[in-house]
Amino acid sequence: MTIQEILNTTNHRPWEIPNQGWKFYQEWNNAIFLHWQVDIEELKRFVPDQLEIDLYEGKPWVSVVAFTMEKIRPKNFPSFPPISNFDEINIRTYVKQEDKSGVYFLSIEGGTNLSCKVAKGISELPYRFSTIKRTENEIESSNLEFNDWMHVVYQIGKEIKEKTELDKWLIERYALYQDSKTAINEFEIHHLQWPINEIDIKTLEMNYQRFGKLLGGNPNKVHFSKGIRVIAWGKNKCQNLLMA
Repeated sequence: MTIQEILNTTNHRPWEIPNQGWKFYQEWNNAIFLHWQVDIEELKRFVPDQLEIDLYEGKPWVSVVAFTMEKIRPKNFPSFPPISNFDEINIRTYVKQEDKSGVYFLSIEGGTNLSCKVAKGISELPYRFSTIKRTENEIESSNLEFNDWMHVVYQIGKEIKEKTELDKWLIERYALYQDSKTAINEFEIHHLQWPINEIDIKTLEMNYQRFGKLLGGNPNKVHFSKGIRVIAWGKNKCQNLLMA
């Protein structure tokens, strides 16, 4: 499917794609989703007051998503594998801005130092470098600066052909909101619906002390996806955080 065909496929979206031209292409492949239902008062410690925490049946969620970023590039330019391809682990929650739902990152780790510097410089997203090793059924990560680490061993199961409403709520998101020193920024994205599979988590060990109360115990829901092709628009300042 061409990029234009992806852009023309919009029936699954909750709102229309932006009128402006898109800026970046990327692929999010072999994604593992680990989802926890969490306490809203604990979560509020990590989310800017300017953003409303999104709820599913009255409860907030936090997710750890590990995947391989591939072929990221600006529009009209080729990808450059030493920067364009890297493993990523992000910890995210779900928020609203003027009733438009999206995700908010508590943490983003990238497995290539240069890629993290480039991505952070362009987007102001909170990328940081971690050592990430990935094989077919295992992921290991470590970050000495924050003393973060994770080890997941898993087995991919059968395709899930009928998504539940919670499945869709957790994975079908088409906007990102993130705070910088001066603003709340919005990023619009577009992709086809995530194809998802069952996944059997054989081993799950992690240490994110800052988020300990959010990530404790076994996740309430898990998914695997072989991946999606993503079209992204540029950063848009939706709230100014500087005092007048």
